[in-house]
Amino acid sequence: MTQTQTILLVEDNPVDVLLMQRAFRNETFANTSLQIVRDGDAAVFYLNGDGEYSDRDRYPLPAIILLDLKLPRRSGHEVLLWLRQQPELKRLPVVMLTSSRQTPDVKRAYDLGVNSYLVKPVGFASLLEMMQSFREYWLNYTELPEPIEFRGL
Repeated sequence: MTQTQTILLVEDNPVDVLLMQRAFRNETFANTSLQIVRDGDAAVFYLNGDGEYSDRDRYPLPAIILLDLKLPRRSGHEVLLWLRQQPELKRLPVVMLTSSRQTPDVKRAYDLGVNSYLVKPVGFASLLEMMQSFREYWLNYTELPEPIEFRGL
């Protein structure tokens, strides 16, 4: 695969962001671009191409979204609900990547249309292993929908 694929990470914890950036610097992610937003509203603005995110060359639509659950301004559940209501975006794969193992959180995420629910591992080695498996499954084996080019909803 030579085409660069963009992954949108929606994460507010600076330590988790740093660990994910470190994981994505691994050679496994050679043709992957990681875009980061730090709250739920920013995720919606990014996906909608609003404001600073209107330049799709700089902020391309992602092939997949890694979405934290507990976010400022708009929770992961709220972002997911918004996303699934957007005709041009509703097919974007979303993987909830969170520290919550609470059954109501898991059930609600699946009810809202999440494609996968992963609990953040403890330790960088475990995170790297999880992300390599994520890459293998989601970007090498899964047939992802073609992104729809549009300029906001």
